[in-house]
Amino acid sequence: MHSTQFCSPNLSSYIHKQLAVVHNTERCIGLQIKMNSAQVQVVTANGHPENVVTKQLERKGTARNVEWEGRGEIFEYVGAANPAMSPIPVMGLRAVEHETGPTRVITLDASKELEIEGYQASSPNLLASFLRICVGDSLTTSACATSQAFYVIHGRGRTSVEDQELEWKTGDLFVIPGGKEDTSCTHECFQDEKTGGAGLYWVSDSPLLAYLGVVPKGKKFDATFFSQEKLLESVDTVRHEPGAEHRNRLGILLGNVATPQTKTLTHTLWSLLNVLPAGSDIQRPHRHNSVALDLAIYASPDSYTLMGRELDGQGNVLNPVRVDWESGAMFVTPPGWWHSHHNDSGEDAWVLPLQDAGLYTHQRTLDIRFSEQEIQLLDQKIVR
Repeated sequence: MHSTQFCSPNLSSYIHKQLAVVHNTERCIGLQIKMNSAQVQVVTANGHPENVVTKQLERKGTARNVEWEGRGEIFEYVGAANPAMSPIPVMGLRAVEHETGPTRVITLDASKELEIEGYQASSPNLLASFLRICVGDSLTTSACATSQAFYVIHGRGRTSVEDQELEWKTGDLFVIPGGKEDTSCTHECFQDEKTGGAGLYWVSDSPLLAYLGVVPKGKKFDATFFSQEKLLESVDTVRHEPGAEHRNRLGILLGNVATPQTKTLTHTLWSLLNVLPAGSDIQRPHRHNSVALDLAIYASPDSYTLMGRELDGQGNVLNPVRVDWESGAMFVTPPGWWHSHHNDSGEDAWVLPLQDAGLYTHQRTLDIRFSEQEIQLLDQKIVR
């Protein structure tokens, strides 16, 4: 008896073909299949290899299954449903970064703390930076992102993107869409008497795209601009409405004609211009599943945020982390954390959070909650 070994690219097809050979060959007595060795043998009754096909064929199917299966992992549900992950840290950038020094980008990079490799991130979905542009200089920024938001902390200048130009000044905000792998913007500073250079706050959703391994295939909105005058006028209208002093936050949400359902800055980004009036003491805690990258636009000493994971029985943040506000500085409020804002000074304090809540709102998972409502529900023995 003689046996010849073969490897087949498609085991089933090969076996059927060889069965036909068995029935039509005089001394062929059958097929022997060795699954464990990923081989197929045609067994003949004579010792003449010329009576059988000798072409070597790879049996890729079984080997590929083993290879792919080796990448899978299985976990018990209860123990793995809430995996232990690196927490989003309470970090920030000081105002001195955009008030002094040469023209540059200063990025809040928490990738090490988040155990993210290969790209920068301030949170899993967002990247926050300051731009410092000295008078007479220009600075080009680039991002693989669907949305880029810029708030002018101080200075006057111009931003060019593709064939469009926008002039800006202190207190303006604008958003730029991304429709290709990298969207570049060139920023110029014309004037800044106080620090000798403009300071901009820049937030994009580039970490989200890096995590997904994708690039934008088209623009989701058109470039959009909010002037300082329009923003302040709108806040002034809201703060003088009846009952405004009892609201959880006193400010305006920034929307876009491209996001009529979510009412957000872009389809991923969300922003609120919020004022804490002088002597208002406190804006009660609330929480949401989006991260907040908060810019303290203006704050006197004794303006601060208390944040933590839980509330006490009176609806105050339990064992809070305190972040003192500094005009022109930014800080991170982790998602899911309760946070209250406090102003014990004699001046209005202003804060501009930029969040990934556009995405969460679209997914119906933002789940914003207010401490007053949670206490009322607990009094009714309702837990959600």
